[in-house]
Amino acid sequence: MNENPATVRTRFAPSPTGFMHVGNLRTALYAYLLARSQGGRFVLRIEDTDRNRYIDGAVEVIFDTLRQAGLEHDEGPDVGGEYGPYVQSERQSIYRQYAGELIAKGAAYYCFCEKNEPEAAAGPEAVSTGYDGRCRKLSAAEVEANLAAGKPCVIRQKIDREGSTTFHDLVFGEITIENKVLDDQILLKSDGMPTYNFANVVDDHLMRISHVVRGAEYLSSTPKYNLLYRAFGWEIPQYVHLPLIMGRNPDGSIAKLSKRHGSVSFENLTAEGYLPAAIVNYIALLGWSPKNDRELFSLAELRELFQVSGLNKSPAVFDYDKLKWMNGEYVKALPFEDFVRLARPYARLDGTVLADRWPSIAGLLHQRITLFSEIPEKIRFLLEVPEYELDLYNNKKSKSNCDVARRLLPELVERLAALPDWNYEAISAAIGEYAAANDLKLNLVMWAPRIALAGLAVTPGGALEIMEILGREESLKRLRSGIARLEKA
Repeated sequence: MNENPATVRTRFAPSPTGFMHVGNLRTALYAYLLARSQGGRFVLRIEDTDRNRYIDGAVEVIFDTLRQAGLEHDEGPDVGGEYGPYVQSERQSIYRQYAGELIAKGAAYYCFCEKNEPEAAAGPEAVSTGYDGRCRKLSAAEVEANLAAGKPCVIRQKIDREGSTTFHDLVFGEITIENKVLDDQILLKSDGMPTYNFANVVDDHLMRISHVVRGAEYLSSTPKYNLLYRAFGWEIPQYVHLPLIMGRNPDGSIAKLSKRHGSVSFENLTAEGYLPAAIVNYIALLGWSPKNDRELFSLAELRELFQVSGLNKSPAVFDYDKLKWMNGEYVKALPFEDFVRLARPYARLDGTVLADRWPSIAGLLHQRITLFSEIPEKIRFLLEVPEYELDLYNNKKSKSNCDVARRLLPELVERLAALPDWNYEAISAAIGEYAAANDLKLNLVMWAPRIALAGLAVTPGGALEIMEILGREESLKRLRSGIARLEKA
């Protein structure tokens, strides 16, 4: 690959530990948009070295989420690339090589302390400030003896505690951290696996990542990464740290987004009926401001418009109401054939008498819902009339009441039962002729049948649409049942 050294290369490096959190997806989205907006390349790397948190099937969740979101990567475990392997557990020999190089340079050292030994040595009431660096003082002979004896060890970074480290972030500007707050972090664990703090530096360099996009929680760790870059003599990438995503508590306060605020994973949001394109559009605006007042963007438009300068420092609050509104706009904009296909699983009509009438039902719903998960409740009355109060027959706007319903319904049933054909046009004509013959307004005539058919004052579609969907037998059955209830009252 003869790639221009100036090519922007970004990466998304998730850990396979479960569902894709919206914060992780936003990181992937911004890394993708940064690369695409600059004609660069977007890399997927799986960081699976923490085997205690590894979950079977989580890698497939990552692939599937990126696919649904439309974030196509140029290099990765599934598509290959010049700088693979793109799975960290397959790169262990690489990390051992570079950890050894750091030891040779005096920038790292072997640590033979047991896991809790430094804290215990400080006393039970002492506040731990990290590892105390005691193994720095071991002589070369002591280190060799311990290694020869097979004593378990880790490799730690040797950090100069004097002075400070300053770096530039494209969102937060100049950041300075006092070195005295940095501890000698572990680079290579006793099982030979690297820590994230070491592997991400090695991999980003070897994979020629030019811009590192990640959450603001890594700001305080960045000086340690930069000290590693300098120890190796490598060029430091540009940093793009993203503000936190917050959730709003019932009392109005905000806290880091969690399950108590609502669904926080892409998979759960799509299960609730949010469209992937709407989710992507919404999270693109969680921390990034376009130069115009628009809120609805296709992914192609985001690729053209995205600029790092539009990223905000302040935390963004995840507004579920705003996401729901945005999703509703996307649902309404769907071609009807796509709506029929995508919404059908949520309707739960398969195996019912209404299964083959789903396209007609979908026609009533397409412009009336914001979430696919709303569908079962909105069409429940089609499967069974709910219990309802006769007061529903009273409606000031249509000037209907129970007495009007008692008079109208039997006469309507007689006309409808005599229809040779049962379809929207025939039903509409019969009711229209009845209204005209009795000098009645159509909205008055329509109210009583709606209540008898649905047991609800508000339904997707009116009496005509409901009768066409239910069919002759069920419609007449419900209308006669309504008459019987009125007569008993």
